[in-house]
Amino acid sequence: MSADFAINNKIYLTTKVSPFMAKYRRELKIGVDLRKKGKMEKAIEFAERIRKIQKKAGAALKRVQEEIKWQVNKEWKKAKVWKIGNRLMLSMKDLVFKGRPVKKLVD
Repeated sequence: MSADFAINNKIYLTTKVSPFMAKYRRELKIGVDLRKKGKMEKAIEFAERIRKIQKKAGAALKRVQEEIKWQVNKEWKKAKVWKIGNRLMLSMKDLVFKGRPVKKLVD
C-alpha cells in the first residue's frame, strides 16, 4: 500500500467520508474491504481481555512447572554427608596424572 492509498481511503471524523469519496463521489475499489465492519472493541475492554488471557496462561505455565519439578525430583536420592575422617575407596581407573610418563611410578 502506498501513502496516497492510505490517505485517500481513510474516513475523516470531520467529513465522515474519505477524500476519494468526497472528490469522485464513490468508494475506492480495492477488491477487499479492509475496514472492519461492525463495532470496534474499546481499548479498555481489549486490555482486560488480554490481561485475563495472560493470567490463565501464567497459571497454566506455573502448574506445568510444578508437575515437571515433581517428576524430576521423585527420582533424586539424598546424597550422603561425608565428614572429616571418613574412609573412602577411590578407583584410579580413569585417573590421569600429567607429567608422569610411566604408570608404575604413580603406584
